[in-house]
Amino acid sequence: MIKFGKELHPDTFNDYAEDAAKLIANNSAQGSPDKDKDKPTQLRRFYDELCMWQEKVGTSDEKYAELAPYIKMLNAKLAYAEGRKHVSSKFRELFRDCLKEVSNAETLRHCKLFMEAFMGFYKGLKG
Repeated sequence: MIKFGKELHPDTFNDYAEDAAKLIANNSAQGSPDKDKDKPTQLRRFYDELCMWQEKVGTSDEKYAELAPYIKMLNAKLAYAEGRKHVSSKFRELFRDCLKEVSNAETLRHCKLFMEAFMGFYKGLKG
């Protein structure tokens, strides 16, 4: 389970992100029912939006509190993308689990860094 915050595990941005990337990449491998889902460009859209929110929040917990409803709305956008068969349930679950851990500016930054690491590993696996 991914945890963000003061007690950040040293392997969060390495082993955990790589394991998540492998899980999603294997889920969308040839022959899988999800083979047409989880294209890097689709996943990148969600990562880019997360980056945008993190940039707006910066290090301000007050700004995070103001923008939190819009950040959490990424879950609805993921559900819509899953319904349109652009992303798999596995990716939606991963992103949702990460967003559950976000409660302030610091954890939002950790979420963004985790997804950055995930995207790097995923792109390496999927090409």
